[in-house]
Amino acid sequence: MSKTDPGNFFEDFTVGQVIEHATPRTLTDGDRALYSAIYPTRFSIASSAEFAASVGLAPAPVEDLIAFHVAFGKTVPDVSLNAVANLGYAECRFHRPVVTGDTLRTTSEVIGLKQNSNGRTGVVYVRSTATNQRGDVALDWVRWVMVHKRDHDAPAPEAVVPPVADVVDPQDLLLPQGLDLTDYDTVAAGGPHRFDDYAVGEKIDHVDGVTLSEAEHMMATRLWQNTAKVHFNTEARPDGKRLVYGGHVISMARALSFNGLANAQLVAGINAGSHVAPAFAGDTVYAWSEVLDKAAPDAWDGTGVGALRLRLVATKGRDETMTLRGEDGKYAGGVLLDLDLWALVPR
Repeated sequence: MSKTDPGNFFEDFTVGQVIEHATPRTLTDGDRALYSAIYPTRFSIASSAEFAASVGLAPAPVEDLIAFHVAFGKTVPDVSLNAVANLGYAECRFHRPVVTGDTLRTTSEVIGLKQNSNGRTGVVYVRSTATNQRGDVALDWVRWVMVHKRDHDAPAPEAVVPPVADVVDPQDLLLPQGLDLTDYDTVAAGGPHRFDDYAVGEKIDHVDGVTLSEAEHMMATRLWQNTAKVHFNTEARPDGKRLVYGGHVISMARALSFNGLANAQLVAGINAGSHVAPAFAGDTVYAWSEVLDKAAPDAWDGTGVGALRLRLVATKGRDETMTLRGEDGKYAGGVLLDLDLWALVPR
Protein backbone atom coordinates (compact mmCIF):
# COMPACT_ATOMS: atom_id res chain seq x y z
CA MET A 1 0.00 0.00 0.00
CA SER A 2 1.41 3.39 -1.01
CA LYS A 3 2.29 5.70 1.84
CA THR A 4 2.19 8.80 -0.37
CA ASP A 5 -0.92 10.84 -1.07
CA PRO A 6 -1.73 11.77 -4.70
CA GLY A 7 -4.49 14.14 -3.58
CA ASN A 8 -8.18 13.89 -4.30
CA PHE A 9 -9.56 13.81 -7.82
CA PHE A 10 -13.06 14.85 -8.79
CA GLU A 11 -14.58 11.40 -8.34
CA ASP A 12 -13.22 11.22 -4.76
CA PHE A 13 -15.61 13.92 -3.53
CA THR A 14 -19.19 13.42 -2.34
CA VAL A 15 -21.75 16.03 -1.32
CA GLY A 16 -21.92 16.25 2.47
CA GLN A 17 -18.36 15.00 2.91
CA VAL A 18 -16.51 16.74 5.78
CA ILE A 19 -12.74 17.06 5.55
CA GLU A 20 -10.56 17.87 8.57
CA HIS A 21 -7.47 19.43 7.03
CA ALA A 22 -4.01 18.63 8.39
CA THR A 23 -1.19 20.80 9.72
CA PRO A 24 -2.52 23.52 12.03
CA ARG A 25 -0.42 26.65 11.50
CA THR A 26 0.78 29.06 14.20
CA LEU A 27 1.27 32.63 13.00
CA THR A 28 4.45 34.46 13.97
CA ASP A 29 5.96 37.90 13.53
CA GLY A 30 7.90 36.31 10.70
CA ASP A 31 4.66 35.94 8.74
CA ARG A 32 3.94 39.63 9.23
CA ALA A 33 7.45 40.61 8.11
CA LEU A 34 7.48 38.31 5.08
CA TYR A 35 4.06 39.54 3.99
CA SER A 36 5.33 43.11 4.07
CA ALA A 37 8.43 42.06 2.14
CA ILE A 38 6.46 40.36 -0.63
CA TYR A 39 3.60 42.86 -0.97
CA PRO A 40 3.82 46.68 -0.84
CA THR A 41 1.28 46.91 1.97
CA ARG A 42 1.12 50.00 4.20
CA PHE A 43 -2.21 49.80 6.06
CA SER A 44 -1.57 51.27 9.49
CA ILE A 45 -3.49 48.88 11.73
CA ALA A 46 -1.44 45.90 10.57
CA SER A 47 1.78 47.93 10.30
CA SER A 48 1.85 49.70 13.67
CA ALA A 49 1.12 48.23 17.07
CA GLU A 50 0.77 51.77 18.43
CA PHE A 51 -1.77 52.73 15.76
CA ALA A 52 -3.71 49.50 16.28
CA ALA A 53 -3.90 50.16 20.02
CA SER A 54 -5.14 53.70 19.35
CA VAL A 55 -8.22 52.25 17.61
CA GLY A 56 -8.86 49.62 20.28
CA LEU A 57 -7.01 46.67 18.81
CA ALA A 58 -4.25 45.33 21.03
CA PRO A 59 -2.34 43.23 20.28
CA ALA A 60 -2.12 44.44 16.70
CA PRO A 61 -3.76 42.04 14.22
CA VAL A 62 -1.90 40.69 11.23
CA GLU A 63 -3.16 41.53 7.75
CA ASP A 64 -6.58 39.96 7.21
CA LEU A 65 -5.33 38.26 4.07
CA ILE A 66 -2.55 36.49 5.99
CA ALA A 67 -5.28 34.67 7.87
CA PHE A 68 -7.12 34.02 4.61
CA HIS A 69 -4.04 32.60 2.88
CA VAL A 70 -3.06 30.38 5.80
CA ALA A 71 -6.59 29.05 6.23
CA PHE A 72 -6.97 28.57 2.47
CA GLY A 73 -3.60 26.81 2.24
CA LYS A 74 -4.78 24.15 4.67
CA THR A 75 -7.49 23.11 2.21
CA VAL A 76 -5.26 22.71 -0.85
CA PRO A 77 -3.84 19.19 -0.25
CA ASP A 78 -7.36 17.79 0.13
CA VAL A 79 -9.42 19.99 -2.20
CA SER A 80 -7.29 21.47 -4.95
CA LEU A 81 -4.00 19.55 -5.19
CA ASN A 82 -5.19 18.29 -8.58
CA ALA A 83 -6.92 21.48 -9.60
CA VAL A 84 -6.98 23.08 -13.01
CA ALA A 85 -7.91 26.44 -11.51
CA ASN A 86 -9.55 28.07 -8.51
CA LEU A 87 -12.74 29.60 -9.91
CA GLY A 88 -14.38 31.79 -7.30
CA TYR A 89 -15.21 32.80 -3.74
CA ALA A 90 -18.38 33.85 -1.91
CA GLU A 91 -19.85 34.39 1.54
CA CYS A 92 -16.49 35.04 3.22
CA ARG A 93 -16.67 36.69 6.63
CA PHE A 94 -13.78 37.63 8.90
CA HIS A 95 -15.14 36.87 12.37
CA ARG A 96 -12.28 38.20 14.50
CA PRO A 97 -8.77 39.58 14.07
CA VAL A 98 -5.92 37.09 14.01
CA VAL A 99 -2.79 37.96 15.98
CA THR A 100 0.67 36.47 16.18
CA GLY A 101 0.61 33.35 18.34
CA ASP A 102 -2.80 32.26 17.05
CA THR A 103 -2.96 28.77 15.56
CA LEU A 104 -5.37 28.23 12.69
CA ARG A 105 -6.87 24.97 11.50
CA THR A 106 -9.46 24.48 8.77
CA THR A 107 -12.40 22.17 8.10
CA SER A 108 -14.29 21.94 4.81
CA GLU A 109 -17.65 20.51 3.80
CA VAL A 110 -18.34 19.55 0.19
CA ILE A 111 -21.57 21.34 -0.72
CA GLY A 112 -21.72 20.82 -4.49
CA LEU A 113 -20.37 18.87 -7.46
CA LYS A 114 -20.78 19.29 -11.19
CA GLN A 115 -18.89 17.40 -13.87
CA ASN A 116 -17.84 19.42 -16.89
CA SER A 117 -19.05 18.51 -20.36
CA ASN A 118 -15.57 17.38 -21.41
CA GLY A 119 -15.76 14.49 -18.95
CA ARG A 120 -12.19 15.17 -17.86
CA THR A 121 -12.78 17.68 -15.07
CA GLY A 122 -15.44 18.79 -12.64
CA VAL A 123 -16.22 21.63 -10.28
CA VAL A 124 -16.10 21.01 -6.53
CA TYR A 125 -17.86 23.46 -4.17
CA VAL A 126 -16.74 23.60 -0.52
CA ARG A 127 -17.61 25.63 2.54
CA SER A 128 -14.51 26.04 4.71
CA THR A 129 -14.19 27.25 8.31
CA ALA A 130 -10.97 28.26 10.04
CA THR A 131 -10.81 28.24 13.83
CA ASN A 132 -8.14 29.36 16.28
CA GLN A 133 -6.60 27.45 19.18
CA ARG A 134 -9.61 28.28 21.37
CA GLY A 135 -12.07 26.93 18.83
CA ASP A 136 -13.29 30.42 17.90
CA VAL A 137 -14.14 30.93 14.23
CA ALA A 138 -11.60 33.24 12.59
CA LEU A 139 -13.15 33.21 9.10
CA ASP A 140 -15.32 31.11 6.86
CA TRP A 141 -15.98 31.11 3.12
CA VAL A 142 -17.31 29.24 0.11
CA ARG A 143 -15.15 28.51 -2.91
CA TRP A 144 -15.37 26.43 -6.05
CA VAL A 145 -12.51 24.85 -7.90
CA MET A 146 -12.10 22.90 -11.14
CA VAL A 147 -10.45 19.53 -10.45
CA HIS A 148 -9.11 16.83 -12.77
CA LYS A 149 -10.76 13.40 -12.89
CA ARG A 150 -8.52 10.42 -12.26
CA ASP A 151 -10.60 8.16 -14.51
CA HIS A 152 -12.24 9.92 -17.44
CA ASP A 153 -14.69 7.02 -17.75
CA ALA A 154 -15.90 7.26 -14.16
CA PRO A 155 -19.64 8.09 -14.08
CA ALA A 156 -20.63 11.66 -13.40
CA PRO A 157 -22.24 12.32 -10.01
CA GLU A 158 -25.62 13.95 -9.77
CA ALA A 159 -25.02 17.65 -10.38
CA VAL A 160 -25.49 19.79 -7.27
CA VAL A 161 -24.79 23.50 -7.62
CA PRO A 162 -25.31 25.15 -4.22
CA PRO A 163 -26.96 28.57 -3.94
CA VAL A 164 -24.61 31.27 -2.67
CA ALA A 165 -25.47 34.80 -1.64
CA ASP A 166 -24.52 37.56 -4.06
CA VAL A 167 -23.34 39.69 -1.17
CA VAL A 168 -22.74 39.36 2.55
CA ASP A 169 -25.49 41.38 4.22
CA PRO A 170 -23.77 44.30 5.98
CA GLN A 171 -25.89 43.53 9.05
CA ASP A 172 -23.98 40.21 9.21
CA LEU A 173 -20.54 41.79 9.09
CA LEU A 174 -18.65 41.47 12.36
CA LEU A 175 -16.73 44.33 13.93
CA PRO A 176 -13.56 43.36 15.80
CA GLN A 177 -14.16 43.59 19.53
CA GLY A 178 -13.04 46.98 20.82
CA LEU A 179 -12.66 48.64 17.41
CA ASP A 180 -13.26 52.39 17.78
CA LEU A 181 -12.43 54.79 14.94
CA THR A 182 -13.90 57.92 16.54
CA ASP A 183 -10.43 59.35 17.28
CA TYR A 184 -8.78 58.20 14.06
CA ASP A 185 -5.44 59.69 13.00
CA THR A 186 -5.64 60.24 9.23
CA VAL A 187 -2.11 61.65 9.11
CA ALA A 188 -0.58 58.48 10.53
CA ALA A 189 -2.89 56.39 8.37
CA GLY A 190 -1.63 58.05 5.21
CA GLY A 191 -4.85 59.36 3.68
CA PRO A 192 -7.53 61.96 4.51
CA HIS A 193 -10.54 60.26 2.91
CA ARG A 194 -13.28 58.91 5.17
CA PHE A 195 -16.60 57.12 4.65
CA ASP A 196 -18.48 60.22 3.48
CA ASP A 197 -15.78 61.11 0.96
CA TYR A 198 -16.60 58.09 -1.20
CA ALA A 199 -19.61 57.91 -3.52
CA VAL A 200 -21.32 54.82 -4.91
CA GLY A 201 -20.24 54.41 -8.52
CA GLU A 202 -16.91 56.18 -7.99
CA LYS A 203 -13.85 54.56 -9.55
CA ILE A 204 -10.35 54.91 -8.14
CA ASP A 205 -7.21 54.29 -10.19
CA HIS A 206 -4.56 53.07 -7.76
CA VAL A 207 -1.85 54.09 -10.26
CA ASP A 208 1.05 51.98 -9.02
CA GLY A 209 2.14 48.66 -10.52
CA VAL A 210 4.30 45.72 -9.45
CA THR A 211 5.96 43.21 -11.76
CA LEU A 212 5.51 39.63 -10.59
CA SER A 213 8.68 37.60 -10.08
CA GLU A 214 9.10 33.84 -10.16
CA ALA A 215 10.88 33.68 -6.81
CA GLU A 216 8.43 35.86 -4.91
CA HIS A 217 5.24 34.16 -6.05
CA MET A 218 6.65 30.73 -5.21
CA MET A 219 7.95 31.98 -1.86
CA ALA A 220 4.52 33.38 -1.03
CA THR A 221 2.78 30.16 -1.95
CA ARG A 222 5.16 28.11 0.17
CA LEU A 223 4.68 30.56 3.04
CA TRP A 224 0.97 29.67 3.08
CA GLN A 225 1.79 25.94 2.68
CA ASN A 226 -0.19 25.84 -0.56
CA THR A 227 0.87 22.58 -2.25
CA ALA A 228 -0.96 22.91 -5.59
CA LYS A 229 1.37 21.51 -8.26
CA VAL A 230 0.64 24.18 -10.86
CA HIS A 231 2.40 26.82 -8.75
CA PHE A 232 5.76 25.02 -8.51
CA ASN A 233 6.11 22.26 -11.05
CA THR A 234 6.71 23.22 -14.68
CA GLU A 235 5.58 19.72 -15.69
CA ALA A 236 2.11 20.23 -14.18
CA ARG A 237 0.90 22.42 -17.07
CA PRO A 238 1.14 21.76 -20.82
CA ASP A 239 2.70 25.19 -21.39
CA GLY A 240 5.50 24.51 -18.90
CA LYS A 241 4.72 27.67 -16.90
CA ARG A 242 4.27 28.06 -13.16
CA LEU A 243 0.84 29.54 -12.51
CA VAL A 244 0.82 32.38 -9.97
CA TYR A 245 -1.40 31.54 -6.99
CA GLY A 246 -4.59 33.59 -7.26
CA GLY A 247 -4.25 34.71 -3.66
CA HIS A 248 -0.91 36.27 -4.54
CA VAL A 249 -2.70 38.50 -7.05
CA ILE A 250 -5.39 39.31 -4.45
CA SER A 251 -2.79 40.45 -1.92
CA MET A 252 -0.88 42.42 -4.53
CA ALA A 253 -4.05 44.25 -5.61
CA ARG A 254 -5.10 44.87 -2.01
CA ALA A 255 -1.68 46.35 -1.22
CA LEU A 256 -1.76 48.55 -4.33
CA SER A 257 -5.20 49.84 -3.32
CA PHE A 258 -3.60 51.76 -0.44
CA ASN A 259 -3.09 54.62 -2.90
CA GLY A 260 -6.64 55.98 -2.81
CA LEU A 261 -8.04 53.71 -0.10
CA ALA A 262 -5.49 54.11 2.69
CA ASN A 263 -8.25 54.17 5.30
CA ALA A 264 -9.93 50.95 4.11
CA GLN A 265 -8.08 49.38 6.99
CA LEU A 266 -9.76 46.03 7.54
CA VAL A 267 -11.38 43.51 5.21
CA ALA A 268 -14.66 42.44 6.82
CA GLY A 269 -16.00 40.17 4.09
CA ILE A 270 -15.52 38.90 0.55
CA ASN A 271 -18.77 38.80 -1.41
CA ALA A 272 -17.52 37.26 -4.62
CA GLY A 273 -14.31 36.73 -6.49
CA SER A 274 -13.21 35.50 -9.87
CA HIS A 275 -9.73 34.79 -11.13
CA VAL A 276 -10.51 35.95 -14.64
CA ALA A 277 -7.21 35.09 -16.33
CA PRO A 278 -3.97 33.39 -15.31
CA ALA A 279 -0.97 35.39 -14.15
CA PHE A 280 2.66 34.47 -14.65
CA ALA A 281 6.04 35.82 -13.63
CA GLY A 282 6.90 38.85 -15.71
CA ASP A 283 3.34 40.22 -15.71
CA THR A 284 3.00 43.71 -14.24
CA VAL A 285 -0.05 44.01 -12.00
CA TYR A 286 -2.02 47.23 -11.55
CA ALA A 287 -5.31 47.75 -9.70
CA TRP A 288 -8.38 49.94 -9.61
CA SER A 289 -11.48 49.95 -7.42
CA GLU A 290 -15.14 50.85 -7.79
CA VAL A 291 -17.36 51.76 -4.85
CA LEU A 292 -20.40 49.47 -5.15
CA ASP A 293 -22.22 50.31 -1.91
CA LYS A 294 -21.87 51.88 1.52
CA ALA A 295 -23.25 50.74 4.86
CA ALA A 296 -23.26 51.87 8.48
CA PRO A 297 -25.51 49.51 10.47
CA ASP A 298 -27.24 50.95 13.53
CA ALA A 299 -25.39 48.43 15.71
CA TRP A 300 -22.17 50.25 14.85
CA ASP A 301 -23.34 53.62 16.21
CA GLY A 302 -20.69 55.16 18.44
CA THR A 303 -17.81 53.19 16.91
CA GLY A 304 -16.97 55.64 14.12
CA VAL A 305 -16.96 52.72 11.68
CA GLY A 306 -18.55 52.46 8.25
CA ALA A 307 -18.20 49.88 5.49
CA LEU A 308 -17.47 50.33 1.81
CA ARG A 309 -18.40 47.62 -0.64
CA LEU A 310 -15.58 47.70 -3.17
CA ARG A 311 -14.92 46.00 -6.46
CA LEU A 312 -11.15 45.49 -6.52
CA VAL A 313 -9.87 44.77 -10.03
CA ALA A 314 -6.34 43.64 -10.85
CA THR A 315 -5.10 44.01 -14.40
CA LYS A 316 -2.11 42.90 -16.41
CA GLY A 317 -0.81 46.28 -17.51
CA ARG A 318 -2.45 49.52 -16.51
CA ASP A 319 -5.96 50.30 -17.77
CA GLU A 320 -6.59 54.01 -17.30
CA THR A 321 -10.15 53.57 -18.64
CA MET A 322 -10.91 51.17 -15.74
CA THR A 323 -13.06 48.96 -17.98
CA LEU A 324 -14.27 45.71 -16.42
CA ARG A 325 -16.27 44.28 -19.33
CA GLY A 326 -16.55 44.94 -23.04
CA GLU A 327 -19.75 45.57 -24.99
CA ASP A 328 -20.12 41.80 -25.42
CA GLY A 329 -20.40 41.39 -21.63
CA LYS A 330 -17.12 39.50 -21.41
CA TYR A 331 -14.26 40.60 -19.22
CA ALA A 332 -12.01 43.15 -20.88
CA GLY A 333 -8.59 42.01 -22.00
CA GLY A 334 -5.99 42.26 -19.27
CA VAL A 335 -8.35 41.73 -16.32
CA LEU A 336 -6.80 39.22 -13.92
CA LEU A 337 -9.02 39.50 -10.84
CA ASP A 338 -12.53 40.71 -10.07
CA LEU A 339 -12.96 40.76 -6.28
CA ASP A 340 -16.02 42.12 -4.45
CA LEU A 341 -15.32 42.89 -0.79
CA TRP A 342 -16.42 44.86 2.26
CA ALA A 343 -13.79 47.06 3.94
CA LEU A 344 -14.09 48.95 7.22
CA VAL A 345 -13.30 52.68 7.15
CA PRO A 346 -13.55 55.60 9.59
CA ARG A 347 -16.68 57.77 9.43
